Amino acid sequence: MKTKKLVERGGLLKQAKILKHKGLYPYFNAVGSTQSDKAIIGGKEVLMFGSNNYLGLSGDARIKAAMKKAIDKYGTSCTGSRFMNGTISLHHELEAELKDFLKKDAVIIFPTGFQVNVGVIPAVTDKNDLIFIDELNHASIIDGCRMSFARRVKYKHNNIDDLEQKLKFHTEKNKDAVSLIICDGIFSMDGDIAHLDKIAELGQKYQAMVMVDCAHAIGVIGENGSGTASHHGVTDKVDLIGGTFSKSLASVGGFVAGSSEVIDYLSHASRSYMFSASLPPASTAAALEALRIIRSDDSLRQKLWDNTNHAIRKMVEAGLDIGNAESPIIPVYIRNSQKTFMVAKELLDKGIYVNPVVAPGVKDSESLLRFSLTALHSHQQIDFAIECIAEVVHKYCNTPAVCQ
Repeated sequence: MKTKKLVERGGLLKQAKILKHKGLYPYFNAVGSTQSDKAIIGGKEVLMFGSNNYLGLSGDARIKAAMKKAIDKYGTSCTGSRFMNGTISLHHELEAELKDFLKKDAVIIFPTGFQVNVGVIPAVTDKNDLIFIDELNHASIIDGCRMSFARRVKYKHNNIDDLEQKLKFHTEKNKDAVSLIICDGIFSMDGDIAHLDKIAELGQKYQAMVMVDCAHAIGVIGENGSGTASHHGVTDKVDLIGGTFSKSLASVGGFVAGSSEVIDYLSHASRSYMFSASLPPASTAAALEALRIIRSDDSLRQKLWDNTNHAIRKMVEAGLDIGNAESPIIPVYIRNSQKTFMVAKELLDKGIYVNPVVAPGVKDSESLLRFSLTALHSHQQIDFAIECIAEVVHKYCNTPAVCQ
């Protein structure tokens, strides 16, 4: 009985069973290859427009070689937390190079990007404090807020006026509270860039700490891909820069950068840092090698943006609803969850993989296809994919087909 109540909670399994019965269930597809411009899914090759491999480095021979070398020297695991026996010299090398790359005083690395937010946010705020979050922030930020016991105040997505109104109201009522503003650097579903320059100004005006999660911004925007703070020229005004290695840096793990004092504090106060086994040698070496590649050669990022600008232009011409997309993450809004599943399935049958994003992850009226680009895609591949997407989308949305 207890188990039944659990599995029926929220109707999640019921929804999954319905989708499976209709042949529309899109999740947990086993990928049988490296994810580059193409991938093997379900035993067949498809064009991959659903990964976060923005710079195309996940199959890079230099990174594979660095991983193998690290395994030969350190083995497959560090067997403990950084706080105890789990620190190796590669961790220090990666932290030193990251700090220079991000132009911050210090960095610590975490086993995952998710653990950055659930570890940092509760460590810098408590029940007497205030956290101001964009309504479209990543789930890891939301969970970090829940774990801190601080009062959470949502502001309208990328709406600086709304943020200021709420800062003014709540900070005047809670003069002794620590205030933290936190947002995604590039929003992972809508693909727009946070107005971090204006957020940083408000942070100074209302004496609030500012943290940005650059999970999807590292490798994509800023000097050599150093993120949203660099992109807006406000690195010195942003207190904490978080991110992950699992996108552009072709590995797994996460980091947070800031002042030496704050980072030293976090290394002794962040529970997900102190009580998790440290980043394995191979993953650390992969992130380090990827970082060295993007610092020395910006050509992959430039190609990514060439592809991005081309795709956005083509999608607008095709009459697709892409909202305020301005990055390699391009949402194609279907605005109906059932139709989104149907479109994604038909596209996969045509050899194009995109991610359907539906309720409850977003509102049903904002359901979308998450189309994401890499530096490895060709214009020819992009054009073919957009022609097919437009044809299928317009078919299900009862509008004239764009492509014949």
